[in-house]
This record gives sequence, C-alpha cells and structure tokens, in this order.
Amino acid sequence: MKNIKLIPVLLISFLLISFGNSTAQTPEQLIQKANKFYQEQNYSEAISTYEKILSQGFESGALYYNLGNSFFKEGKLGKSILSYERGLKLEPNDEDLAYNLRIANSRTVDKISEVPKLFLVSWWEGLVTAFGISGWSILVVLTFWVLIASIAVYFFSRKANWQRITFMSGSISLSVMILLIVILFARINREAATDYGILTEQTYSAKVSPDEKSNDAFVIHEGVKFSIEDAVGGWTKIRLIDGKIGWVYKDAFGLI
Repeated sequence: MKNIKLIPVLLISFLLISFGNSTAQTPEQLIQKANKFYQEQNYSEAISTYEKILSQGFESGALYYNLGNSFFKEGKLGKSILSYERGLKLEPNDEDLAYNLRIANSRTVDKISEVPKLFLVSWWEGLVTAFGISGWSILVVLTFWVLIASIAVYFFSRKANWQRITFMSGSISLSVMILLIVILFARINREAATDYGILTEQTYSAKVSPDEKSNDAFVIHEGVKFSIEDAVGGWTKIRLIDGKIGWVYKDAFGLI
C-alpha cells in the first residue's frame, strides 16, 4: 500500500476561495500539513485536515485515496472503504484506489455472495464506467466535429463518390454521437447518485422496520456495501448484494 498521492494544489487555488481572516490557512498549506501528519504517522490529525479540505468543497481521487489510507492506518475499516469508494466514483480507472479497496475489503468480516447480474447489466455498467465524464465528453465533441465535417463535404463536394462516403460517415457519426450522449448522461447520473452506502459502525443489527424496538433482520459489520432503497425519518431501507433487506439508522453509514 502506497503512502500518499500528490494532490494538485495549483488547481485547488483556482477552485477554492478562502473565507475568514487573513490568518486562515490556504488549501495548499492544509494539504502540506495533512501530508506531513501522515508521514509522521499522526493519522488522526491527517484525517482531520483532509476532511477540512473536503469541507471547503474540493474533491479528488487523490484526496480520497490519502484519506482512505489514513483511516486504514487508524483501523477504521468502514470509513477507509467509504473513502476509496468515493474516490473511485470520481476516478473509476484509478488502479491505486482499486487496489487499496481490494485490500480493505479483504479485511471485512462479512463475506456476502452477490446475486449474479444479467450479462447486459454487467456489460452496460462496464461500458459506462470505462471513462469518466471528461472522457465521454471529449468523445462526444470529437464525434460532433466528424459529423459537421461530413455534412460540409457532402454539400460542397461535386463528386458523387465523395457525397456517398460523407453521407455514410455522417449517418454513422450521428448514430455514434447519440449513443455517446446517452452514455455520458448515464455517467453523470452515476456520479450524482448517492444510492449506495458503506457501514461505518463496527457491528450493527439491521431492523425489520424503521423502529429501534423492531426485531433484528440481520447483523452486519463495518465495511459492508449496500444499496439504498428508501428512507423514513432518520431510517434508511437497505438491500445487501445477496438480496437481504433491512433498516439502518442514518448515522451508521456513509453515502458513496
């Protein structure tokens, strides 16, 4: 497991606005301070400082990676997994995040077998997460310009062969662009969605109904991942990957 990742502090300078008096710490100073705490093995202070950066509105895969490592070192497995999952939501192709998430998941108590997904569902999820929002956006723009070029050549060319070729390329470009736009919106919705959670309590008894006095449905441990089905008051209805359904209180988990 690697120590820390470099966070693009110059980018933060443009994205964040410092509030308060002139003695307030800048984002660059906070990052340097958090990394220093981590290197000194003062993980609790590193966590506090990384979370302060997040509270100012900045997110990145590298930041969640460092935060997840700090939680892991502190023995807070659930919050470590939650941080890695949030990082992968932003940067799904980050190999370091994926690797550390596998290590953290291997330490969880619950080994729940997932209900197999339909092939088409797995294929679509793999396709949508193949690139981030910026990657799919670039592909949409490139396809759009191919379409525009094809239309221009079709109308200005006097050769029948060129018109046939550009008509075909324009038709294909239009079809591909529509598909890419659908995938782009699916990717945006995926990043905006908060319909998955990670248990952060060490041990928790899920209830059969949204009531502390109701019977226990099952017992789960920190780090387990579940989908969110419904919410009533402070209670959330969850579904485990094996299909079990129960209710947990909102303070027991974090949204991905």
